[in-house]
Amino acid sequence: MADSLDELGPVDWLVVEFPGPDFGNGQIAPFLDDLVKRELIRVLDMVFLRKTEDGTLETAEISDLDESQLGEVRMAEAELAMVLSEQDVMDLAETIEPGHSAAVLVWENQWAAPFGSAIRKAGGQLVASGRIPTQAVIAAFQADAEAEAQTPEGMKEGA
Repeated sequence: MADSLDELGPVDWLVVEFPGPDFGNGQIAPFLDDLVKRELIRVLDMVFLRKTEDGTLETAEISDLDESQLGEVRMAEAELAMVLSEQDVMDLAETIEPGHSAAVLVWENQWAAPFGSAIRKAGGQLVASGRIPTQAVIAAFQADAEAEAQTPEGMKEGA
């Protein structure tokens, strides 16, 4: 954990769903491992969920899964803070389709810790936060490109 709570970076979470029971077959693990090794993030909690076709939920921690399912993710096992409660996990499991699996990840954004600390020391506090889905950003860029392509050359700004 951060040396002091004042040095803690912003904490985010996500649920990534995969078709079938295999958590992406370890393909994502090397990228997560890279972020951790470069100290950009610190994994605080990780839970794996499977929902059977009849909707029965199975939960697993890192230690419950074999290396073929996780790849390099096992490195985080010793440093987890177990931030999620059992109720949190049950609530998040509602987002998963029957027959699918999911990884729930909670991480500290270590890269932002000095900025957050400076804000707190200056008396500031976070009053709003959000995330724009990647799909929405891609759609906005595509819409801008299409609009620009359809604008006659003589009608562009500054022309």
